Amino acid sequence: MALKKVSFGVIVSTRSFFPDALAVEGRKKILDKLESLGYGAVIMPEDATPFGAVETLDDALKYADYFSMHRKEIDGILVILPNFGDEVGVSTAIDKAGLNVPVMVQAVDDKLEQMTMDRRRDAFCGKLSVCNNLYQRGIKFTNTTLHACDLDSDIFTEDIHFFAAVCRVVGGLKNARIGAIGQRPDPFHTVRYSEKLLQASGITVSVVDLSEIIFAALKMPTDEDVQRRIAEIKDYGPIDPTVPEENIVKSAKLWKAVEEWIVANKVDATAIQCWSSIEENYGTATCLPMSMMGEAGKPSACEMDVTGALTMYALYLASGEPSGYLDWNNNFNSLPNKAICTHCSNFPKSFIGDADFEISNLDILGESLGRERCFGGLKANIAKGDMTYAKISTDDSRGVVKMYVGEGTITDDKVDTVGGRGVVEVPDMQKLLDYMCMNGFEHHVAMNRSKSAKILKEACEKYLGWEVYVHS
Repeated sequence: MALKKVSFGVIVSTRSFFPDALAVEGRKKILDKLESLGYGAVIMPEDATPFGAVETLDDALKYADYFSMHRKEIDGILVILPNFGDEVGVSTAIDKAGLNVPVMVQAVDDKLEQMTMDRRRDAFCGKLSVCNNLYQRGIKFTNTTLHACDLDSDIFTEDIHFFAAVCRVVGGLKNARIGAIGQRPDPFHTVRYSEKLLQASGITVSVVDLSEIIFAALKMPTDEDVQRRIAEIKDYGPIDPTVPEENIVKSAKLWKAVEEWIVANKVDATAIQCWSSIEENYGTATCLPMSMMGEAGKPSACEMDVTGALTMYALYLASGEPSGYLDWNNNFNSLPNKAICTHCSNFPKSFIGDADFEISNLDILGESLGRERCFGGLKANIAKGDMTYAKISTDDSRGVVKMYVGEGTITDDKVDTVGGRGVVEVPDMQKLLDYMCMNGFEHHVAMNRSKSAKILKEACEKYLGWEVYVHS
């Protein structure tokens, strides 16, 4: 699933006693830049206001009405100050539009050789006034890396990409639908959560009994779509040659049953009761379908961890890369900043960089239930490289949604154990583990092959109002 194209409501502001030509020039430059970067722009026609900019109260109200009419198209608002701008006009337009989306404020820098009256900007000063007025009105906004910069600069290009990712996360999470397939395993009090706290942030949990999925798969004919899925499974990775064909067929039908429910319920990510009812009553594991859905941008978390699925989805929105789900599982040679992270596993294929990669039967459950009932685990080492780790949780006793997030690396250390595994290195890891223990976080963690911690902090703390601990 491709990420949604981000579109910005664009406000170019001017002030009467500064050069009007700068506003006209700034409007053209920002629209050309957004188009070249692949972003949409919602802006009034150039002749709707003087110079196509916002200065007066009338201009602001026109823009507010226009943005309100186009609210479904606008993921965030980009304020451009090619000169000092008008702080009341900008803040009024955003306030009266009532979109409740992220806002970024950019000021164009002056050049020393152009401080003449026909080229002087003073946007450096005007930005302080705009931000002051936004603050007074309680409008949250994102700042650029530099207080003032050129519209054509690479640093502003990176600011736009960052802001677009923030907008994707905020818009995605505020309208997210998380599927809860089955019930949590009874011993896993760890994955309890509050649907009401999530709903307060706009996140809806859609539930289905696991038996509905199992019976949908059991009665499913081996039709053309199932045959296509069987072929995709066989192309996804090397399958243990001892696995019977009927188990691959079962996995394909389970995958189809889950995906049909996802489509029917417009679900963005899922948490699945992955053991042990599905193995005992259907005869295959959920890991492989979960992996394939995750690789396609529909994350799926283990052991009915709904907030885990939400975290995987948040990371995907931030980066566009598939997310994996793991346990903080073992220490590694008593090294304080390294740990072994494992799961059965449902890692997306792009996580894996191991020549020994194999799709086979679950090991731990296979020992007790019979390996013939446990096909679908992806066994491999995770590929070396950068990663962002995170976990969202609901703190019911305090009435808040909270999360931790940070960045680290997957090392090239190998671990001779079952399932999917990787050695992670995190600076000052003992401080992170202490924070997790003292603040009631789960043993589960979502990981993503990106550097997205700053994006998640900005989106979840500033715009969603969650408590966010950034580990560094």
